[in-house]
Formats: sequence, C-alpha cells, structure tokens
Amino acid sequence: MFEGLNVQTVRDLQGLRDAVAAFRAEGAAIALVPTMGALHAGHMALVEAARRPGTKVIASIFVNPKQFGPDEDLGRYPRREAADARLLAEHGCDLLWLPPVEVMYPDGFATNISVSGVSDGFDGAARPGHFDGVATVVTKLFGQTNAHIAYFGEKDFQQLAVIRRFVADLDLDIEIVGVPTQRDDDGLALSSRNIYLDADERAKAVALPRALGVAARAIGRGDDPDAALAEARATLHAAGFDVDYVALADAETLAEHPAPDRPRRLLAAARMGSTRLIDNIAIEPNH
Repeated sequence: MFEGLNVQTVRDLQGLRDAVAAFRAEGAAIALVPTMGALHAGHMALVEAARRPGTKVIASIFVNPKQFGPDEDLGRYPRREAADARLLAEHGCDLLWLPPVEVMYPDGFATNISVSGVSDGFDGAARPGHFDGVATVVTKLFGQTNAHIAYFGEKDFQQLAVIRRFVADLDLDIEIVGVPTQRDDDGLALSSRNIYLDADERAKAVALPRALGVAARAIGRGDDPDAALAEARATLHAAGFDVDYVALADAETLAEHPAPDRPRRLLAAARMGSTRLIDNIAIEPNH
C-alpha cells in the first residue's frame, strides 16, 4: 500500500495530454483502468493488475450519461471523488483522469460508436443504447490517454466482449486485459451498485452466484443446459429476484446455444428490489 500519498488528478484535456507526454518521455508504458467511480476492491484489483515495472497507471472516473437509459439510475449513481482518489493513491495509481461532462461531450458532439452482434442480446436487449454509450466513451478514453493496455473486470462480461470486438474491428493498437471477477466472502460479485441493497436484500442476493454455480457445475459435467438454466431461474425467483435473463453463451461471440467444445459463459442479470445485479461464470469446453 502507498499510504500518505496523493494521486495526481487532472480534469482538463490539455493537462492529461501533458501528463501522458511526460510519462512517455520517461519511456513508460501507459495502462488505463476506466471506471465510473464508487471504487471498491474489484476496481483495485484492476489497478493492481496494471501496476507493472515500467508502467504508469491512469485510472479514469467518469459517470457516463450516454450509457444510462431514461429510467436508469444516473442521478443517484454514487459519486465520491475524494474517497476514490484516496483509494487510488493507496494502491499506487499514478494519475486520475476526472473529466467533467462538458470535456467528454462538448457542444456539437455528434459521434456514436455502435457494435452489433455481441451487443445485441442480454444487457444490450434489456438496456437499448447502453453499449453504444460504452463503446463511444471507451474509444474516447483510449484516444485521450494514448494507452498501450487497458484493464476491465470480467464481471461486466458482455461489456468486455463489446470492447474486444471494436478494438479488433478498428485495428486499435491497444491490448485489452480481462481481470477475474472479485467477490465478497459469500460469493456475491463486488459492484458499486451493491450499496443500494438493504440488509435483507443483501442477504438474499447471494442466491445469484450460488444458483449460477450450481448451473455451471451441471453444464460442465454434461447435463442438459436448458434444464440447468431453468433450475437457476426458478432458484432466483424463489429467492426474491426478478430475473432479466439466465443464459449460456459462446465466450467470444456471445451467441446462445454454443457448441460444448467451445469456451462458454453462463450469464445472468436479475433485480433484487430496485437494484439490478449481473454475474457470470466461465464454463470450460467439454472434450
């Protein structure tokens, strides 16, 4: 830990470019950790993964309005810049990029990045326009920081697939690294939205990773996937969840009903009260 330090914080684009130029003048590689703030141990795992010899770590905090729908939680999304900056400093982040909305989307902004295929189902279907907002802001962050490598959590697995797709399609010279989902002791995936859960909801929410774990083990040993998914949905309903989806998909294309000899991902989204939680588990190919 890097106790007692402050992280360099930049809010304007010229200041960011100057800082990046200074890092590059030292011969450093640039690693980017994009976030929307309300940081927790899951984000710090990304920072820790990015901290390599000869690398400068830039974390961004931007609550991106373009990835929130009209009935979603943009207004109440947690914002705690001072606490986030302290946490980043403690974990050795070199620079915090903290732009206001008018810097990211100035007057006249008219560009949209849209990725078809991997973005169509699951959260893409439940949250129209969400992944356009993600792809647009992440493309901007890549250009602004001129990063060599960027780190994303596997908890947001469809988001990671979307980013990998447009990076490949647009021939962007940046490496994308997925970092395994970080979990509380009882298995619930760490998320900034977990703070919305009251004590009773938090106790019930652990049914999500447990139900997925049961389904993943069944599918992994060759049981009928449809039966395993149906059982997971029933378990979540019984626990008090309103289920958006529980599905098995190809880990690269996110096509449903993947071949068993392909890497697969079990994906789920469900609401506990007013809080929407997502999770996923890898299922290795059957040989």
